[in-house]
Amino acid sequence: MPAAQHLTYIAAPMIKQSDAPFRLLTQRHGATLAYTQMLDPHKLLGDRDYLEFHLRDLTAGRDACSEMGEPVVVQLCGNDPEIIVQAGKKIQGLCSGIDLNLGCPQEHAREGHYGGYLLAKKDWPLPPTSVKLRLCPSSSPATSTVEFATLLEQAGASWVTLHARHVSAKRRRQGAADLDVVRNLKTALRIPVVSNGNVRTWEDVQRNKDETQADGIMVGESLLGNPCIFANVIPDPIRVSLEYLEICKEPPDIATHKTIETHIRHFIEFQCSRRPWYNKFRAALSAHLLRTKVTRWRGKATRKDYDACIDDLEYTTD
Repeated sequence: MPAAQHLTYIAAPMIKQSDAPFRLLTQRHGATLAYTQMLDPHKLLGDRDYLEFHLRDLTAGRDACSEMGEPVVVQLCGNDPEIIVQAGKKIQGLCSGIDLNLGCPQEHAREGHYGGYLLAKKDWPLPPTSVKLRLCPSSSPATSTVEFATLLEQAGASWVTLHARHVSAKRRRQGAADLDVVRNLKTALRIPVVSNGNVRTWEDVQRNKDETQADGIMVGESLLGNPCIFANVIPDPIRVSLEYLEICKEPPDIATHKTIETHIRHFIEFQCSRRPWYNKFRAALSAHLLRTKVTRWRGKATRKDYDACIDDLEYTTD
């Protein structure tokens, strides 16, 4: 289990965006803990390619973070405790903790009956682990979320992260997060409580912590634009893009091309979306800017090829 100080500033699990290079980038710039994306335990057990890809990701992340000492938590989804436990055993040696997703609002989670769709009382309790959850259904009593979290604590959960919004497949961030519930949770539980939601800037991080008295703050999508939030820095978008690309070059088969492209787009878009050149840059990014260059240095490139990739990026965004 991560030490208490590692729960202070957490990079949230994000589908196809929590790759090892991005986790390392956030940890270089203030994150004390990073989550993987939500993994499917059935695929970890039944799909060798899926398992091997994520084992490579975790191994690369562990090796890269060994000098920094910053941990990683693997997030699993599912509703079958035995399957979740078996899948956890496949990856437990490469992470500092395993988290159960009780917050995913997406349609596939509803169809598979996992994530945020396990919050109804008929599905309580669940196996002990760390847990990331949302508010219990609005049709249930207002105290249900605290009641459920108390059961999770009694079942052995090491810590609880609350994204204090209700589950909605159509609108993942429907309204502001209800930080009062986070504060109530902190009062009720003895285990650490992490608050997730309502953060776009470093000032929001501090405000959230002051209002909730939570042990830590988890940030998701805002980190995609600014991976340096926890360092109270707004980075130069070109420099942080190049730093991410340099990290990707070391474990060359971890981040998919689409993942790399999306990260670069977020970094540039965060500060430059209204610049006159941005639409041209975005089109070039999708069409050829990274695809040809990254393909070359993935085990084949010379240093000259990599420098060309950097030159192209700088030229396009100048």
